[in-house]
Amino acid sequence: MSVLLIYKALHVFFMIAWFAGIFYLPRLFVYHAMNEEKACSAMLKIMERRLLLFVTPFALLTAVFGVLMIVEYGREWFKHSMWLHYKLVLVIILYLYHAYCFQLLADFKHDRNKRSDRFYRIFNELPVLVLLTIVFLAITKPSL
Repeated sequence: MSVLLIYKALHVFFMIAWFAGIFYLPRLFVYHAMNEEKACSAMLKIMERRLLLFVTPFALLTAVFGVLMIVEYGREWFKHSMWLHYKLVLVIILYLYHAYCFQLLADFKHDRNKRSDRFYRIFNELPVLVLLTIVFLAITKPSL
């Protein structure tokens, strides 16, 4: 088994684990935005914080193994794989999304949320669309 396949398997595994959280966290935000009960709000704050802290290492390990794959493939491959450049732009957007989740978490923690449950429902769909595009690029590797 090659080191490249090991990197690829770990990259996919950590990406799946990361996205499990990224798909669920905004759903918790939806429930939190709809909620007006103090006890329920306190429980949601704990769940949101734990979930985001739990999946953040997966996000970091996804990046580590992605970079290791690029290094393993080599500079020439990277230079000529334009599909990967587009994918990386989308990946950067996902990391910004992840970072923004920390801001939203802080807003809920301090009872400063001003956004509606509708906002969070739409916010919840964004990583789905970005991930679909990333998977399409990674599998089809179009010549762009």
